[in-house]
Amino acid sequence: MTAPVLDIAVRHRLGAFRLDADLRSQGRLTALFGASGSGKTSLVNIIGGLIRPESGHVRVEGETLVDTDKGIMLPPHRRRLGYVFQEARLFPHLTVRQNLLFGHWFVPRTVRKPAELEMVLDLLGIGHLLARRPGALSGGEKQRVAIGRALLAQPRLLLMDEPLAALDDARKAEILPHLERLRDETGIPIVYVSHSLAEVARLATTVAIVESGRIAACGPTADILSRIDLASRPGAPEASSMLAADVIGFDEAFGLARLSTPAGELTIARGSLQPRQRLRVRIMASDVMLSLAPPAGTSALNVLPGTVAEIGARTGEGGSTVHLRLDCSGEPLAVRLTARSVANLALAAGKPVYAIVKSVSVETP
Repeated sequence: MTAPVLDIAVRHRLGAFRLDADLRSQGRLTALFGASGSGKTSLVNIIGGLIRPESGHVRVEGETLVDTDKGIMLPPHRRRLGYVFQEARLFPHLTVRQNLLFGHWFVPRTVRKPAELEMVLDLLGIGHLLARRPGALSGGEKQRVAIGRALLAQPRLLLMDEPLAALDDARKAEILPHLERLRDETGIPIVYVSHSLAEVARLATTVAIVESGRIAACGPTADILSRIDLASRPGAPEASSMLAADVIGFDEAFGLARLSTPAGELTIARGSLQPRQRLRVRIMASDVMLSLAPPAGTSALNVLPGTVAEIGARTGEGGSTVHLRLDCSGEPLAVRLTARSVANLALAAGKPVYAIVKSVSVETP
Protein backbone atom coordinates (compact mmCIF):
# COMPACT_ATOMS: atom_id res chain seq x y z
CA MET A 1 0.00 0.00 0.00
CA THR A 2 1.36 3.43 -0.99
CA ALA A 3 2.28 5.65 1.96
CA PRO A 4 0.33 8.93 2.17
CA VAL A 5 2.13 12.05 1.00
CA LEU A 6 1.57 13.50 4.46
CA ASP A 7 1.07 11.56 7.68
CA ILE A 8 1.01 13.90 10.67
CA ALA A 9 -0.13 13.42 14.26
CA VAL A 10 1.32 16.03 16.62
CA ARG A 11 0.57 17.52 20.03
CA HIS A 12 2.08 20.78 21.20
CA ARG A 13 1.26 23.65 23.55
CA LEU A 14 2.11 27.26 22.70
CA GLY A 15 1.17 29.30 25.76
CA ALA A 16 -2.59 28.91 26.17
CA PHE A 17 -2.96 27.48 22.65
CA ARG A 18 -3.04 23.72 22.20
CA LEU A 19 -2.23 22.11 18.84
CA ASP A 20 -3.66 18.60 18.58
CA ALA A 21 -3.63 17.81 14.87
CA ASP A 22 -4.02 14.56 12.94
CA LEU A 23 -3.71 14.79 9.16
CA ARG A 24 -3.25 12.29 6.35
CA SER A 25 -3.27 13.43 2.73
CA GLN A 26 -2.56 11.96 -0.69
CA GLY A 27 -3.01 15.30 -2.46
CA ARG A 28 -0.49 16.99 -4.75
CA LEU A 29 -1.37 20.30 -3.07
CA THR A 30 -2.79 20.12 0.44
CA ALA A 31 -4.28 23.43 1.58
CA LEU A 32 -4.48 24.24 5.29
CA PHE A 33 -7.49 26.55 5.54
CA GLY A 34 -8.81 28.26 8.66
CA ALA A 35 -9.21 31.46 10.59
CA SER A 36 -6.23 33.47 11.83
CA GLY A 37 -4.85 31.87 14.98
CA SER A 38 -6.31 28.44 14.20
CA GLY A 39 -2.87 26.78 14.11
CA LYS A 40 -2.08 26.62 10.38
CA THR A 41 1.35 28.25 10.55
CA SER A 42 2.26 26.36 13.73
CA LEU A 43 1.54 23.10 11.95
CA VAL A 44 3.68 24.13 8.97
CA ASN A 45 6.50 25.15 11.31
CA ILE A 46 6.40 21.71 12.92
CA ILE A 47 6.65 20.07 9.49
CA GLY A 48 9.56 22.37 8.64
CA GLY A 49 11.42 21.77 11.89
CA LEU A 50 11.04 25.30 13.22
CA ILE A 51 8.95 24.01 16.15
CA ARG A 52 9.77 20.81 18.04
CA PRO A 53 6.43 19.18 19.02
CA GLU A 54 5.92 17.77 22.48
CA SER A 55 4.75 14.47 21.01
CA GLY A 56 3.77 12.83 17.75
CA HIS A 57 5.17 12.11 14.31
CA VAL A 58 5.61 13.72 10.89
CA ARG A 59 6.12 11.54 7.80
CA VAL A 60 6.47 12.66 4.19
CA GLU A 61 5.91 9.97 1.55
CA GLY A 62 6.79 7.32 4.11
CA GLU A 63 10.00 8.93 5.38
CA THR A 64 9.97 9.88 9.06
CA LEU A 65 11.01 13.42 9.88
CA VAL A 66 9.74 13.40 13.46
CA ASP A 67 8.84 10.55 15.82
CA THR A 68 9.06 11.53 19.46
CA ASP A 69 8.46 7.95 20.66
CA LYS A 70 11.54 6.79 18.72
CA GLY A 71 13.62 9.87 19.45
CA ILE A 72 13.71 10.94 15.79
CA MET A 73 13.90 14.69 15.22
CA LEU A 74 15.63 15.57 11.96
CA PRO A 75 17.07 19.10 11.98
CA PRO A 76 15.58 21.46 9.35
CA HIS A 77 18.60 21.29 7.02
CA ARG A 78 18.29 17.49 6.76
CA ARG A 79 14.57 17.44 5.97
CA ARG A 80 14.97 18.57 2.33
CA LEU A 81 12.00 20.91 2.49
CA GLY A 82 11.47 24.11 0.55
CA TYR A 83 9.87 27.00 2.43
CA VAL A 84 8.15 30.01 0.82
CA PHE A 85 6.97 32.72 3.20
CA GLN A 86 4.46 35.56 2.88
CA GLU A 87 7.35 37.91 2.07
CA ALA A 88 9.90 36.80 -0.52
CA ARG A 89 12.90 37.31 1.84
CA LEU A 90 15.38 37.65 -1.01
CA PHE A 91 18.94 38.84 -0.42
CA PRO A 92 18.87 42.49 -1.58
CA HIS A 93 22.59 42.61 -2.47
CA LEU A 94 22.41 39.56 -4.77
CA THR A 95 21.07 39.34 -8.30
CA VAL A 96 18.10 37.13 -9.15
CA ARG A 97 20.50 34.48 -10.49
CA GLN A 98 22.52 34.54 -7.28
CA ASN A 99 19.36 34.38 -5.14
CA LEU A 100 18.11 31.40 -7.14
CA LEU A 101 21.39 29.51 -6.90
CA PHE A 102 21.71 30.14 -3.17
CA GLY A 103 19.44 27.14 -2.49
CA HIS A 104 21.25 25.06 -5.11
CA TRP A 105 24.56 25.42 -3.26
CA PHE A 106 23.22 23.30 -0.38
CA VAL A 107 22.30 20.35 -2.63
CA PRO A 108 25.05 17.67 -2.70
CA ARG A 109 26.88 17.75 -6.03
CA THR A 110 26.15 14.05 -6.52
CA VAL A 111 22.39 14.69 -6.74
CA ARG A 112 22.34 18.10 -8.47
CA LYS A 113 20.48 18.17 -11.78
CA PRO A 114 22.30 20.28 -14.40
CA ALA A 115 19.10 21.28 -16.21
CA GLU A 116 17.26 22.22 -13.01
CA LEU A 117 17.85 25.97 -13.34
CA GLU A 118 16.50 26.06 -16.90
CA MET A 119 13.43 24.09 -15.84
CA VAL A 120 12.71 26.52 -12.98
CA LEU A 121 13.22 29.58 -15.20
CA ASP A 122 10.73 28.19 -17.73
CA LEU A 123 8.24 27.03 -15.10
CA LEU A 124 8.10 30.41 -13.36
CA GLY A 125 8.77 32.70 -16.33
CA ILE A 126 11.69 34.52 -14.69
CA GLY A 127 14.53 33.97 -17.17
CA HIS A 128 14.51 37.65 -18.19
CA LEU A 129 15.02 38.75 -14.57
CA LEU A 130 18.37 37.04 -13.89
CA ALA A 131 20.54 40.17 -13.89
CA ARG A 132 18.21 42.29 -11.75
CA ARG A 133 18.35 42.81 -8.01
CA PRO A 134 15.24 42.39 -5.78
CA GLY A 135 14.72 46.16 -5.49
CA ALA A 136 13.91 46.29 -9.21
CA LEU A 137 11.27 43.53 -9.04
CA SER A 138 7.50 43.69 -8.56
CA GLY A 139 5.90 41.82 -5.66
CA GLY A 140 4.80 38.99 -7.93
CA GLU A 141 8.26 38.69 -9.50
CA LYS A 142 9.88 38.55 -6.04
CA GLN A 143 7.58 35.71 -5.01
CA ARG A 144 8.30 33.77 -8.20
CA VAL A 145 12.03 34.11 -7.51
CA ALA A 146 11.49 32.96 -3.90
CA ILE A 147 9.60 29.89 -5.18
CA GLY A 148 12.38 29.21 -7.68
CA ARG A 149 15.01 29.40 -4.94
CA ALA A 150 13.05 26.87 -2.89
CA LEU A 151 12.67 24.53 -5.90
CA LEU A 152 16.40 24.64 -6.68
CA ALA A 153 17.07 23.19 -3.23
CA GLN A 154 15.44 20.05 -4.73
CA PRO A 155 12.96 19.58 -1.84
CA ARG A 156 10.88 16.47 -1.18
CA LEU A 157 8.07 18.78 0.00
CA LEU A 158 7.33 22.47 -0.56
CA LEU A 159 5.83 24.50 2.30
CA MET A 160 4.05 27.71 1.26
CA ASP A 161 2.80 29.93 4.07
CA GLU A 162 0.33 32.52 2.69
CA PRO A 163 2.61 33.22 -0.31
CA LEU A 164 0.11 35.57 -1.99
CA ALA A 165 -1.22 37.39 1.08
CA ALA A 166 1.02 40.45 0.60
CA LEU A 167 0.18 40.85 -3.11
CA ASP A 168 -2.55 42.91 -4.74
CA ASP A 169 -5.12 41.29 -7.03
CA ALA A 170 -3.13 41.99 -10.20
CA ARG A 171 0.02 40.36 -8.82
CA LYS A 172 -2.01 37.38 -7.56
CA ALA A 173 -3.49 36.91 -11.02
CA GLU A 174 0.06 37.01 -12.42
CA ILE A 175 1.40 34.28 -10.15
CA LEU A 176 -1.54 31.84 -9.87
CA PRO A 177 -0.98 30.19 -13.27
CA HIS A 178 2.63 29.52 -12.27
CA LEU A 179 1.48 27.88 -9.04
CA GLU A 180 -0.84 25.64 -11.08
CA ARG A 181 2.06 24.56 -13.28
CA LEU A 182 4.17 23.99 -10.17
CA ARG A 183 1.44 21.71 -8.77
CA ASP A 184 0.92 19.79 -12.01
CA GLU A 185 4.39 19.51 -13.54
CA THR A 186 7.06 19.17 -10.85
CA GLY A 187 5.81 16.13 -8.92
CA ILE A 188 6.76 17.89 -5.66
CA PRO A 189 3.95 17.73 -3.08
CA ILE A 190 2.95 21.09 -1.61
CA VAL A 191 1.48 22.18 1.72
CA TYR A 192 -0.21 25.52 1.14
CA VAL A 193 -1.47 27.78 3.95
CA SER A 194 -4.19 30.25 3.00
CA HIS A 195 -7.30 32.00 4.27
CA SER A 196 -8.39 32.81 0.68
CA LEU A 197 -11.23 30.60 -0.53
CA ALA A 198 -10.53 31.55 -4.15
CA GLU A 199 -6.90 30.39 -3.88
CA VAL A 200 -7.86 27.15 -2.15
CA ALA A 201 -10.61 26.34 -4.66
CA ARG A 202 -8.32 27.01 -7.61
CA LEU A 203 -5.11 25.34 -6.39
CA ALA A 204 -5.86 22.65 -3.82
CA THR A 205 -6.36 18.97 -4.56
CA THR A 206 -6.93 18.31 -0.84
CA VAL A 207 -8.27 20.70 1.81
CA ALA A 208 -7.73 20.41 5.56
CA ILE A 209 -9.91 22.67 7.70
CA VAL A 210 -7.91 23.80 10.75
CA GLU A 211 -10.04 24.83 13.70
CA SER A 212 -8.70 25.75 17.16
CA GLY A 213 -5.59 23.61 16.75
CA ARG A 214 -7.39 20.57 15.33
CA ILE A 215 -8.11 19.23 11.86
CA ALA A 216 -11.90 19.56 11.65
CA ALA A 217 -12.10 17.91 8.22
CA CYS A 218 -9.77 16.75 5.47
CA GLY A 219 -10.50 15.44 1.99
CA PRO A 220 -10.70 16.20 -1.73
CA THR A 221 -11.36 19.88 -2.41
CA ALA A 222 -14.77 19.45 -4.07
CA ASP A 223 -16.01 17.24 -1.22
CA ILE A 224 -14.88 19.58 1.56
CA LEU A 225 -16.13 22.79 -0.04
CA SER A 226 -19.60 21.35 -0.68
CA ARG A 227 -20.14 19.93 2.82
CA ILE A 228 -23.00 21.87 4.36
CA ASP A 229 -22.23 20.56 7.86
CA LEU A 230 -18.95 22.49 7.77
CA ALA A 231 -20.33 25.77 6.46
CA SER A 232 -21.29 27.18 9.88
CA ARG A 233 -18.08 26.16 11.67
CA PRO A 234 -15.54 28.87 12.64
CA GLY A 235 -12.88 29.25 9.97
CA ALA A 236 -14.69 27.04 7.48
CA PRO A 237 -15.07 28.27 3.90
CA GLU A 238 -18.44 29.28 2.56
CA ALA A 239 -20.09 26.20 1.06
CA SER A 240 -19.59 25.97 -2.69
CA SER A 241 -19.63 23.40 -5.46
CA MET A 242 -16.80 22.45 -7.80
CA LEU A 243 -17.73 21.04 -11.21
CA ALA A 244 -15.54 19.69 -13.98
CA ALA A 245 -16.54 21.31 -17.26
CA ASP A 246 -15.82 21.18 -21.00
CA VAL A 247 -16.26 24.06 -23.42
CA ILE A 248 -18.76 22.79 -26.02
CA GLY A 249 -19.61 25.95 -27.97
CA PHE A 250 -19.88 29.72 -28.11
CA ASP A 251 -22.55 32.35 -28.56
CA GLU A 252 -20.41 34.79 -30.54
CA ALA A 253 -23.10 37.47 -30.71
CA PHE A 254 -23.14 37.89 -26.92
CA GLY A 255 -19.59 36.80 -26.00
CA LEU A 256 -20.72 33.69 -24.13
CA ALA A 257 -19.35 30.16 -23.78
CA ARG A 258 -21.42 27.00 -23.30
CA LEU A 259 -20.09 24.46 -20.83
CA SER A 260 -21.01 20.82 -20.34
CA THR A 261 -20.87 19.65 -16.72
CA PRO A 262 -22.13 16.47 -15.00
CA ALA A 263 -24.84 18.59 -13.34
CA GLY A 264 -26.08 20.11 -16.61
CA GLU A 265 -25.17 22.78 -19.14
CA LEU A 266 -23.92 26.22 -18.04
CA THR A 267 -23.39 29.48 -19.90
CA ILE A 268 -20.66 31.92 -18.82
CA ALA A 269 -18.69 34.84 -20.25
CA ARG A 270 -16.33 33.57 -22.94
CA GLY A 271 -13.23 35.48 -21.83
CA SER A 272 -10.15 33.60 -23.09
CA LEU A 273 -11.80 30.17 -23.18
CA GLN A 274 -10.96 27.96 -26.15
CA PRO A 275 -12.97 25.24 -27.96
CA ARG A 276 -12.95 21.86 -26.18
CA GLN A 277 -11.02 23.35 -23.25
CA ARG A 278 -11.35 21.46 -19.97
CA LEU A 279 -11.72 23.53 -16.82
CA ARG A 280 -13.14 23.62 -13.34
CA VAL A 281 -15.89 25.96 -12.21
CA ARG A 282 -17.06 26.96 -8.76
CA ILE A 283 -20.58 27.94 -7.70
CA MET A 284 -20.98 29.62 -4.33
CA ALA A 285 -23.92 28.43 -2.21
CA SER A 286 -25.03 32.03 -1.82
CA ASP A 287 -25.23 32.42 -5.62
CA VAL A 288 -28.01 29.85 -6.02
CA MET A 289 -31.78 30.39 -5.75
CA LEU A 290 -34.41 27.64 -5.84
CA SER A 291 -37.69 27.36 -7.69
CA LEU A 292 -40.33 24.63 -7.53
CA ALA A 293 -41.10 25.03 -11.24
CA PRO A 294 -39.02 25.78 -14.32
CA PRO A 295 -38.44 29.55 -14.07
CA ALA A 296 -39.85 31.76 -16.82
CA GLY A 297 -39.47 35.45 -17.50
CA THR A 298 -36.18 35.85 -15.61
CA SER A 299 -32.71 37.02 -16.60
CA ALA A 300 -31.15 33.76 -15.40
CA LEU A 301 -29.04 31.93 -17.98
CA ASN A 302 -28.27 28.89 -15.84
CA VAL A 303 -30.93 26.60 -14.40
CA LEU A 304 -30.08 23.10 -13.15
CA PRO A 305 -32.82 20.61 -12.26
CA GLY A 306 -32.19 18.62 -9.10
CA THR A 307 -33.56 17.04 -5.96
CA VAL A 308 -33.13 18.14 -2.35
CA ALA A 309 -30.71 15.64 -0.82
CA GLU A 310 -29.96 17.20 2.59
CA ILE A 311 -31.14 20.14 4.68
CA GLY A 312 -28.80 21.46 7.34
CA ALA A 313 -29.57 22.99 10.71
CA ARG A 314 -30.54 26.65 10.96
CA THR A 315 -27.53 28.89 11.54
CA GLY A 316 -26.67 32.57 11.58
CA GLU A 317 -28.14 35.30 13.74
CA GLY A 318 -31.45 34.07 15.09
CA GLY A 319 -31.23 30.90 13.01
CA SER A 320 -32.01 32.84 9.85
CA THR A 321 -29.91 30.79 7.41
CA VAL A 322 -30.12 27.22 6.14
CA HIS A 323 -27.67 25.30 3.94
CA LEU A 324 -28.97 22.61 1.62
CA ARG A 325 -27.35 20.04 -0.66
CA LEU A 326 -29.00 19.18 -3.95
CA ASP A 327 -28.46 16.16 -6.14
CA CYS A 328 -28.15 17.40 -9.74
CA SER A 329 -27.74 14.33 -11.97
CA GLY A 330 -25.52 12.76 -9.34
CA GLU A 331 -23.47 15.91 -8.63
CA PRO A 332 -23.78 17.69 -5.25
CA LEU A 333 -24.78 21.36 -5.38
CA ALA A 334 -24.60 23.43 -2.20
CA VAL A 335 -27.27 26.11 -1.65
CA ARG A 336 -27.68 28.78 1.05
CA LEU A 337 -31.19 30.14 1.66
CA THR A 338 -33.01 32.00 4.38
CA ALA A 339 -34.93 29.78 6.78
CA ARG A 340 -38.08 31.60 5.69
CA SER A 341 -37.51 30.61 2.05
CA VAL A 342 -37.06 26.98 3.06
CA ALA A 343 -40.35 27.12 4.95
CA ASN A 344 -42.22 28.99 2.20
CA LEU A 345 -41.18 26.40 -0.38
CA ALA A 346 -41.87 23.53 2.05
CA LEU A 347 -38.52 22.04 1.11
CA ALA A 348 -37.79 18.51 2.26
CA ALA A 349 -35.42 15.71 1.29
CA GLY A 350 -36.48 14.16 -2.01
CA LYS A 351 -38.36 17.21 -3.28
CA PRO A 352 -37.62 18.15 -6.94
CA VAL A 353 -36.43 21.74 -7.47
CA TYR A 354 -34.75 23.97 -10.03
CA ALA A 355 -31.48 25.65 -9.05
CA ILE A 356 -31.11 29.14 -10.55
CA VAL A 357 -27.39 29.90 -10.64
CA LYS A 358 -26.66 33.61 -10.45
CA SER A 359 -22.88 33.47 -10.84
CA VAL A 360 -20.28 30.95 -11.96
CA SER A 361 -16.53 31.47 -11.48
CA VAL A 362 -13.82 29.73 -13.48
CA GLU A 363 -11.16 28.45 -11.10
CA THR A 364 -8.85 26.69 -13.53
CA PRO A 365 -8.78 28.35 -16.94
